[in-house]
Amino acid sequence: MGIRGDEHREGYISKRQNIQTIFPFRKNIWSEDVIKLVLSSTSRDSLATGFEIKLAGDSLAKAIEILDKPLGLTFSMKQKANALLDFNTVAFNHAIHHVLKSTEYPVGQLEEFPLLDNEDILVIDDIYQTLEDSGVGIPAYYLPVEYTVEIDGKEEKGTYSRSRSGCFFCFFQQKIEWVWLLEQHPELFKAAKEYEKDGYTWSEEPLTDLEKPERVIAIKTEHWKRTQRNKSKAAANLSWKDQVLAAEGQGCTSCFI
Repeated sequence: MGIRGDEHREGYISKRQNIQTIFPFRKNIWSEDVIKLVLSSTSRDSLATGFEIKLAGDSLAKAIEILDKPLGLTFSMKQKANALLDFNTVAFNHAIHHVLKSTEYPVGQLEEFPLLDNEDILVIDDIYQTLEDSGVGIPAYYLPVEYTVEIDGKEEKGTYSRSRSGCFFCFFQQKIEWVWLLEQHPELFKAAKEYEKDGYTWSEEPLTDLEKPERVIAIKTEHWKRTQRNKSKAAANLSWKDQVLAAEGQGCTSCFI
C-alpha cells in the first residue's frame, strides 16, 4: 500500500490468504492485524526470540523491557509498537518476521524479505521528487491555474486547482474545484453530471445549477474573497504542495497519493 510516512492513517487489509498488506514507505511496514498478533500475549515468547536475531546484551534487554511493559491507559498497543520501532526498527521487523514464520501470512513463508532491513521513510516531498526524477512529473491537476472574475466592476485574478487526487466526481471536493473541473475538463464535468439523476447529486447543489454562469461567478467571487481574507493567516502562505498535504484527512481515505 502506497501510504506515505507522513500520513496518519491505515490502509486496506486484505482478507485473502495469499495476499498480505505491506506499507513500504512508512517506518511501520506492518498492518494493524499483524501488530495485534505479534504483540499479543500468545506471541510474546516467539517475538522475544526473534529479537535475538539482531540484538544482544543490553540492547536485547532493553527491547524485552519495552516488550514486557504492561498495556494500559497510558501505554497502548500502538504506543508499544512505536516504542519498539523507535528503539530499533530493523530488529523489530526481523522479530515480527520470526513470529510470522509460524503463521500462514505470505511474508512468513519467505526466508528473506528485503523490507525487513529498510529504514527509509518516504514523505510527500520524496514522492514529488521521485515523480520528477522519473520523468512522470507532478499530476497537472495539482498545479494552480489562473482564473479571472469581476468584483465591484474590477477584474480580479485568482487561482484554482484540485486539492486531492482520485475521482473527478469526488464527493468532498470544494465548489471551486467543481468550477475548475467545469472549465478545465468539461468532458469530465459532463460525465459527472450524467450520474446525477433520480434525486441523486454529488453535493447539496446539483451540477446543473452549479454550472450556470451566475453560479460560476458567485463561486469564484466567494473563493477569491475568502483567499484574500486568509492572506493574513499562516494557511494562506502554504505552497500548493502543503495545501495538498493539509487537505488529507478531509473526506475519502482512498484518494490520496
